[in-house]
Amino acid sequence: MHPLIYDVAVSIDGFISGPLEDVSRFAQSGAIVDDYQRRLHSYKTCLMGRRTYEVGYRYGLEPGQNPYPHMRSIVLSESITLPQSSDVELLSCVSKDAIEEIKHDSDGDIYLCGGGELANWMLANKLIDILRIKRAPIILGSGIKLFGEGDHLVDLTLVASTDYPNGALFQEFKLNY
Repeated sequence: MHPLIYDVAVSIDGFISGPLEDVSRFAQSGAIVDDYQRRLHSYKTCLMGRRTYEVGYRYGLEPGQNPYPHMRSIVLSESITLPQSSDVELLSCVSKDAIEEIKHDSDGDIYLCGGGELANWMLANKLIDILRIKRAPIILGSGIKLFGEGDHLVDLTLVASTDYPNGALFQEFKLNY
């Protein structure tokens, strides 16, 4: 079974995006982004919610297009409509068993791509194995929280940590349920 990894940028005050899903204040280049790109290419499967997937439309992504062509991408949503010839898969009936099956069948590590609400659900169901955060030296004040509105208590074990010259901090944690 392959690990499900929540790899996400987060502000000092715990937001993965600002108001209106704005991520423009997070680093767009530099060593922390280069390291993220290297990790991104190691993932074999991507899971994302509808809102995260649809943010790509603002940047030219067409409905059904895979934002990560090098990996199997799955949108978890009961409400999105995608073309029949879609390059992404749609999982409209999300359950713990369905995610466990994806973890079992994936060719490698699984990337949980943003979405505080989805991450909250995954955390509540003890499905996230590793948390990789790129903590940015910014305060957003509002937006989407790292784990949505969840209030789960989970102990973490620090696995790796890297400080960057711009004040950013990468940390990798194992979740101990």
